[in-house]
Amino acid sequence: MLGLVKKLFGDANEREIKRLLRTVEEINGLEPQISQLSDEALRGKTDEFKALLEKGEDIDSLLPEAFAVVREASKRVLDKRHYDVQLIGGMVLHNGQISEMKTGEGKTLVATLSVYLNALLGRGVHVVTVNDYLALRDSEQMGQLYNFLGLTVGCNMHGLSHEQKQEAYACDITYGTNNEFGFDYLRDNMVLYKEQMVQRPLYYAIIDEVDSILVDEARTPLIISGQAAKSTEMYFAADRFVKRLKEEEDYTIDIKVRSVTITEAGVEKAEKAFGIENLFDHANVLLYHHLQQALKAHAIMKRDVDYVVQDEEVIIVDEFTGRLMSGRRYSDGLHQAIEAKEEIKVQNESMTLATITFQNYFRMYRKLAGMTGTAKTEEEEFKKIYGLDVIQVPTNRQMVRNDIADVVYKTENGKFKAVVEEIVSRHSKKQPVLVGTVSIENSERLSEMLKKRGITHKVLNAKYHAEEAEIISRAGESDSVTIATNMAGRGTDILLGETVQSLGGLHIIGTERHESRRIDNQLRGRAGRQGDPGSSQFYLSLEDELMRRFGSENIMGMMERLGFDEDQPIESRLISRAIESAQKRVEGSNFDQRKIVLQYDDVMNQQREIIYKQRREVLYSENIRQIVIEMITPVIERIVSAHCPSDEVPENWELEEIVDYAQGNFLHEGMITKDDLWGKEKEEIIEFLNTKVLELYDQREEEIGVDTMREFEKVVVLRAVDSKWMDHIDAMDQLRQGIHLRAYGGTDPLREYQFEGFEMFKEMIENIQEEVSKYIMKAHVESNLERQEVAKGQTESGGSSEPQPNRPIKKDDRIGRNDPCPCGSGKKYKQCHGQ
Repeated sequence: MLGLVKKLFGDANEREIKRLLRTVEEINGLEPQISQLSDEALRGKTDEFKALLEKGEDIDSLLPEAFAVVREASKRVLDKRHYDVQLIGGMVLHNGQISEMKTGEGKTLVATLSVYLNALLGRGVHVVTVNDYLALRDSEQMGQLYNFLGLTVGCNMHGLSHEQKQEAYACDITYGTNNEFGFDYLRDNMVLYKEQMVQRPLYYAIIDEVDSILVDEARTPLIISGQAAKSTEMYFAADRFVKRLKEEEDYTIDIKVRSVTITEAGVEKAEKAFGIENLFDHANVLLYHHLQQALKAHAIMKRDVDYVVQDEEVIIVDEFTGRLMSGRRYSDGLHQAIEAKEEIKVQNESMTLATITFQNYFRMYRKLAGMTGTAKTEEEEFKKIYGLDVIQVPTNRQMVRNDIADVVYKTENGKFKAVVEEIVSRHSKKQPVLVGTVSIENSERLSEMLKKRGITHKVLNAKYHAEEAEIISRAGESDSVTIATNMAGRGTDILLGETVQSLGGLHIIGTERHESRRIDNQLRGRAGRQGDPGSSQFYLSLEDELMRRFGSENIMGMMERLGFDEDQPIESRLISRAIESAQKRVEGSNFDQRKIVLQYDDVMNQQREIIYKQRREVLYSENIRQIVIEMITPVIERIVSAHCPSDEVPENWELEEIVDYAQGNFLHEGMITKDDLWGKEKEEIIEFLNTKVLELYDQREEEIGVDTMREFEKVVVLRAVDSKWMDHIDAMDQLRQGIHLRAYGGTDPLREYQFEGFEMFKEMIENIQEEVSKYIMKAHVESNLERQEVAKGQTESGGSSEPQPNRPIKKDDRIGRNDPCPCGSGKKYKQCHGQ
C-alpha cells in the first residue's frame, strides 16, 4: 500500500530535496560573481544584509546570496568549499527542521550557513553541542569564518564567571552545551537584580547530535538544588515556644479560612523569648514564618483528622475521601512543623530550587533545528514533541560500506572469543578495527583478552573528551585497534590512513545490540564516510540483555537440540529481523515513557512560566507598587467572602473575625472596629478595608521615603515568591512520586496530578499574596535593604557525559554550641536556645 502511495505522490523527503535543489542552483549561479569580490567587499556583505533586514526585507529572500557569501568565505578562511548537499543541509536547518546527514558529511560546516544567516538578525544564535570540548573546538574553528564576515562568537563553558557568560551571550553566535544553556536559564530566573541575568530572550538554536540531546537525555531533568536556609532546630524551637501560648490572649484562630493570627501580646512574648527587638523586622522573616506554621500545626491541624502518624511519618488524610495520601507533603514548611509537633524526625534535606527538562527548555526557542547522522528512527517523537520534521539529506558520494549480517553465539563467552579472533585476523592484515561496546565493563573485559593475545590497542570510555577526540580521529590508521563505548569520541571524524583504502577501509565490530537502532547506526556510521570503503558486523549472544528480554529461549532451545556449542555461530537474516523488531518495540516503549514524563512536566512547566514571567516583571519594573496592591486586594476579598457568605443574613456576618484578621495582618491595632463594618454591603466592606490599607501604605511611604519603599517592595515580593516557589517544587515532586498509586483506586494518575497540581499552585499564589501583604504593611523597614537569596543552589544533571558538578553537601542538622543561634537573635546557640 505504502509503495503504491509513493508511486502516485512521490516520497515526501524526495520532493523536499528536489524543491531545495532549485535554490542550490540559484546559489551556484551566484558563485562566479561572489568569488570576484575582494575580502573587504565580501565582509561588507554582512552590513548590506543587516541594512536590508532593518528595512523589513524577509530573511528567506536573502538566503541564496548569504549562503553563497558563506561558501566563498569558507573557501578563503578554512580552505573548505560547501558541497551542494551541504547547502541542502543548511537550508533544512534554516527552515527549523532536523537535517539527517551521514557521519563524515561535514555537519559542523553545514551549520555555518544557517547560523550566519540567522545571526544577521542580531537576536543571538545558539549552537548546542554534547560536551565542552566540542563547543570550544567548533567555536574556535568556525569562529574564524564568522569573524572574517564581521560577526562575534562566544563560547559558554562550564565554570565561566558571570561577566564572561554575559559576554558570551551578547555575541552574535554562542556555542555551548545543552546543560550549560539550560542551567543558565534556571539561574537567570533566580537572580535578584536584572543586571545579573546572562541570557537574552531565546531565539534560535541549532542542536548538534540532536537525537542524543532531545531523545536520550529527555528524561533527565536539569536540577538546581541546595540546602534551604532553614534548620530543623528552628522547627523544634518554634514548636516549644507556641506550646506556651494561650488562645485568644496570644493568638486568634479563624476556622473559616484555616488561619491563625498572632496578637500584639503574642508578638511581645515572641520578641522576649527569642531576644529580638522587632518580630516584623526583615531579618526575622524566617523566625516569624516558623512561628506561624508551628501555630497552625497546633491550632488548626488535627491528628487523625487532617493527618495520621505511621512508622514515624506524617501522612496526609484527604479531606473529601478520607484516603491516606502517601507521598504528599504539606508545603510552605507546614509538614515540618507538624513533624516537630509530633516529635518525630523533621524531613528537611536538600531541596530542589529550580528544575526543567530539556524537552521544555528547547521548546521555548522561537526557532529550533538540529542535525545528526541518525534521526529517522525517532521521527515520530521529533514531530509530536518538538514539531520538528526530519529531512534525510543525500550523501555527497555514494555509500559503499558493507554491512555484514549479525552472528549470534550461544554464550557471551563464546561471542567475545569470536570477536577477539576476528580482531586478530584483521589486525594481521593491518586493517584498522573499531570495536563498539555498550558498557565500560565490557570494554575492559575485551581489552584484557586482547592484551593476552599481544594486540596493541586503545580503550575509550567517554570520560575525557579532548583526549578521545584525538584518539578516535586516528582510529582509521593502518594497524590500529580501538575499543570504545558507543558515545566515546562522538562528533569527531575518523580519517582513513593512506594505505587503508586497499585493505577494505575501517572495519566496525559491534559487541551487542543497543535497545535503540539509532545507537547501532551511529556505530556503523563511523565507517564508510564520504564514499570510503568500510564494513561493519555485530556479534551477539543469547545472554545479551536485549536477547534475554525478547525471546532468546526459543533460539537457545533450537541450538541445544542441534548440538551447537558456544563457539559455533548462527548467521541468519531471520534473527537480525527479529532483533530489529525487538528494538522497535523497546523504542516505542521508551517513547511512551518520555511522553508521560513530558505530560507530567507540562503541568509544572505552565506554572513555571507564570512564576518566571511575573518574577521578571518585578525585576524589570521601576515601580511595583501597583503589583503589590493587586496582591493585597485578593487577600481582603477572600477574608471578607469567608466571613460574609451570600447565603447568610448580614446580622450573622462574622465582622469581629474580619477586624482581628485585618489588624493582625495589614492594619495597626485600633485602626478599625466592628462598628466601622456594621451595616455595610460585602463590596463596601472590601472597599473600606482597601481604602484603609492604601492610607497606611501612603503613610509608610511618606515615613521611609519613596526610593526606600520601592526597593522594600521588591525585597518582600522576591523573597515571598522564591521561598514559596521552592517549597511548591518540593511539594509537587512529592506528589509526583506517589501519584501512580492512585491508579489502584481506578483514577487516572495524570488527571489527578493535573487537578491537585493546580489546586496546590492556587494555594501557593494565595500564600505569596498573604506574605507580601503582611510584610509590606507590618514589617520594620531598614534603610540599607538588600535583596536576599532564599537558598544557595548547585547544579545537578544525571543524563550527561559531562564531568558532573559537585552535588550539594547535605549539612548536619546538629548545631555547635558556639554557632550562631538559628532563631536569628544574633546570640550564640549556647546562650540562647541551647540553654
